[in-house]
Formats: sequence, structure tokens, C-alpha cells
Amino acid sequence: MTDPAFSLGIEEEYLVVDAKTMDLAAVPSEMLDSARKRLGDHVSPEFRDCQIEIGTSVAANISEARADLAHLRGRLAEVAQDHGLALVAVSCHPWGDPESRGTGQGARYDKIAEDIGGIARRLMTCGMHVHVGLGEDHELRADLMGQASYFLPFVLALSASSPYWRGEDTQLSSWRLNVFDQCPRSGLPPRIESWAEYRKMVDALVQAGIIEDASKIWWDLRPSEAWPTLETRIADVMPRMEEALSVAAFVQCVMRMLWRLKTENKRWRVYDRFLIEENRWRAQRYGTEGTLLDLGRNALRPMEELLGELEEMMEGDARALGCLDELRDTRRIAHRGSSATRQRRAYDAARGNGAEPREALREMLRGVSQEFMEGVEREVSPS
Repeated sequence: MTDPAFSLGIEEEYLVVDAKTMDLAAVPSEMLDSARKRLGDHVSPEFRDCQIEIGTSVAANISEARADLAHLRGRLAEVAQDHGLALVAVSCHPWGDPESRGTGQGARYDKIAEDIGGIARRLMTCGMHVHVGLGEDHELRADLMGQASYFLPFVLALSASSPYWRGEDTQLSSWRLNVFDQCPRSGLPPRIESWAEYRKMVDALVQAGIIEDASKIWWDLRPSEAWPTLETRIADVMPRMEEALSVAAFVQCVMRMLWRLKTENKRWRVYDRFLIEENRWRAQRYGTEGTLLDLGRNALRPMEELLGELEEMMEGDARALGCLDELRDTRRIAHRGSSATRQRRAYDAARGNGAEPREALREMLRGVSQEFMEGVEREVSPS
């Protein structure tokens, strides 16, 4: 059997806002039509009428992923600008009311809203999903999913971008997860021993008519139903494209390291879900600024230190994948703080300059919108 390609695919969900007020705005059908003309099926509506999603093509490496993501972000931002709108890549709007928004274009979202009942009233969150191609070896996907759960809290901490909700500081770095965890079939994946065991679980729900297929299983990490990939879904969406790419590279390196260990007749220890849940909570609460439980020592340690140790373990994998710079940048993200940290700093600065709370949030979100364009300005400049 050939070695996995470890190809990359990235999906990002964005909030659409009025370019002047930063208030949420419904995606006009004309905007969606224009975006589809330019980007084809790489753009689609999302659960709320003020959300929109992009998905890259399959990328052989991080350089290809960067070029594709810059193109998609740039072209979509240009279309939004044509309609007096802007895009923000944060996982929760700082003051928007989800109950005031309609569902997105498409019967699929109405069906989801019906299925999850009152939970839908709160569901207005944006995430980033990273697919890593592992080939047609289903047993490999099942095996790596159990081991890779250990790394999910690091992905969450690095990506955290949702500290505000309905005008208040939640004191969490990722409020999005608090909302999404109320959905059925969410959270950490269960421990499974084989592909057959996974399919038995899925088929039980399908045969009972509960779900149509495995795409309605919304774990933090899951085998994709459509592609031969493992899909990491725990990440908040990130304003800065380069930070998103660094997190994607981290996920890619994790998968290659686990595969490499397997080829050496080794494996990562599969820790109890209870312990990983604790680190997941700590990442959700404190983001890059907190500590995680070192499961080998049963002691709390700074997230940045633990990340540095992982980086050293995966350096050879990053070199093989051509993403060493991106992997190393994850530690820089941990050192300077995730988007959640920057948002709080911007808000505090605006308040210190005399802005009222709501205006301080608007000023902060304008900065986030500008971060979205970092690295993609050339994509939207006039020809």
C-alpha cells in the first residue's frame, strides 16, 4: 500500500457584516450568485443568513493551500465589498443576536434547525475545518483518530477567536465551543478500535433514520464522509490567514507523526477521554494564556512549553511536508496570543481612549476585519 499523501483541504466559515457599522448583515442572493460565478462550488451558504463558507481545493502542501486560501478570501472579500459588506473571521459576533437571524439559503439548514430544536436559536458560530488526506486505508483513519484526540486542545487554544457574546466578555477564549457542544453528536470522538466498529455505530443511526449519513456526526475530529481524510473540526475560525495556515500545518504534522510512529511499530498513548476533556476545557477557557495538564507528568504546564515539546517531536515531519516555518509559527502564536487575546487588548485600548462599550466592540471588530485582509490585498486590488 502506498504511503498517505497527507494532502490538505481547509474550510472556513465567515460572518458577513455591514462594512460601516460592523452589524451582522444577511448575505444577499446577488452576492452569493456573484461569488459562485467567481469561485464555483468553493463557496456556499451556511447555517445563518449572515454566514458564508469557503473550501479550498485539495492541496498537496501548505504552499498550495496558502495560494488557494488567499485567492478565496480575496475574491470573496471583493464580492462583499461590492455590496457594502465585509467579512470577519471570528467564531462569534461580539454583540449580534442569533435569535434575530434567519437560516441560510437551502432546505438543509431548515432541516437541521428542526432537528436540534431550541438549540438552533443560539447557533451562530464559525469554525475552521482541516482535512488531511490519508488515502483509502480506512483502518489507518480509525487508528489515527483515537491517537490524534490528544492534540485537539492545542488546536483549540491556538485558534480561539470568540471571547465575546451578546456584548459581554464571556471570560472564555472560545465561546463558540460552549454553543456548539449543545448540538447532538458533538464533542470529542469516542474511542473506537477499528473501522468496522466506527461503521457499526454510524450505520445504527442511519438505519434508524436518525441521520442520513456520517456528515451529521459533528465530532471535533471525524473521518470525512465524502473524502478519504480525517477532518479536524475543533478550531475556531481565525482572522489572520497565516495563523490559520499554521494551525492547519500543525494538524498535518500530527497526522504524519502518528503515521510515522505506526511504521516504526510505535504509537501515541491513547489517554482517557476524561483527561483530554479537561485539557479541552482549559483551552476553551484560557486559550494560549493558560496551562494544560501534562498527561505524562500529571502537572499543569504553560501551553507554550508543551507546544514547544510537540514542535520538536514533529520537526522531521514538518521538514518532509514542507511546512517547518508554519509549524514553528504555532509557538509564536502561543507566545503573542491568539485572536481572543488580541480582541481583548483592542477592546481595552478603545475603552481606555474613552469609547463606550458597544463602540469599543465596533472598533475592535473593524481591526479584526482588517486582519482578514492580511496577505490577500493583492487579490482584491484593481487590475
